Amino acid sequence: MLSNITMGQYYPTDSIVHRLDPRVKILLTIAFIVGIFLVHSLWGYALALVFVYFMARLSHVPFKMLMRGLRPLRFILVLTFVLNLFFSGEGTILWQWSFITITHEGLSRAVHYCLRLLFLVIGTSLLTLTTSPVSLSDGLELLLSPLKVIHFPAHELAMMMTIALRFIPTLLEEAQKILNAQSARGADFESGSIFRRAKAMVPLLVPLFVSAFRRAGDLATAMESRCYRGGEGRTRLRVLKLTRADLYASLVVAAFVGLIVIEGLVV
Repeated sequence: MLSNITMGQYYPTDSIVHRLDPRVKILLTIAFIVGIFLVHSLWGYALALVFVYFMARLSHVPFKMLMRGLRPLRFILVLTFVLNLFFSGEGTILWQWSFITITHEGLSRAVHYCLRLLFLVIGTSLLTLTTSPVSLSDGLELLLSPLKVIHFPAHELAMMMTIALRFIPTLLEEAQKILNAQSARGADFESGSIFRRAKAMVPLLVPLFVSAFRRAGDLATAMESRCYRGGEGRTRLRVLKLTRADLYASLVVAAFVGLIVIEGLVV
């Protein structure tokens, strides 16, 4: 169950997508998200699926791994679909029973929002799978560095976001160990109603929170012992430079967004 969560994990391999500048990958991910919000038909989502599959092949990230990361979202997807399907009273009625009404517009909106959520998660997962936490931190800091003029804490914000992403796999591994230990002692996390399963998660959450606070304290101590005082005056081991591959990647994403805009105008 917990192994299905891919958000925050890094898939180390040597590919052209991994070698792209992290600043470019962050901006292109934002452009992809904007493009998803501009989709208005199933043809646009089909184009997005082809684009995601193409990028997964280029990055050598197994497409099954991206799909496996969607499994924890099943409840949210079902809830989103149901809310938009049954609580949209306007439009052409397709089926009606008592106070329950399904309209054509409600069905279209439910499918639209679920697909949008799926592609948003896939796009951000592809970013974290192909970018190491250190590179992601450097890219975020450099993108936010112009805001230092107004005393915006760009380095601190990038550091916090990177630490959060870095500890997602660690906490998932810790949670899986606790889950296995509790299951070996007779705890049941799978059967029963949703409320019973939620109550059964309490023995898992308490030691997980204790472990998380302990790791946070250890990390703070380690940073203080190394005289960490923020980003002022710090240098980088790897200096980021834009290459021709970054330009080609930007053109590919620009073409994708352009096709999405054309598709929206045609529809």
